Amino acid sequence: MAVDKPDCAPTHILTDWELWACAQEMVRQHGFDAPIIAAMRADELMKKVDLDGAANWRLIVQRINQLIPPGEASKH
Repeated sequence: MAVDKPDCAPTHILTDWELWACAQEMVRQHGFDAPIIAAMRADELMKKVDLDGAANWRLIVQRINQLIPPGEASKH
């Protein structure tokens, strides 16, 4: 029987490789909306007091922004 993890349970910070993999997958799935969607996820986790999870998503947003050149998103 699986036990649900409480919202405030500590997670861990992902490795750099994992963060880049997540960023690339977000761009693949969501295109130019990826940074917005990832930032919304970070906000959701912060509201649930999942500080590590929110930190992971903020780091993913940083990497997404490196994958999508500045100004490219506004063209689409």
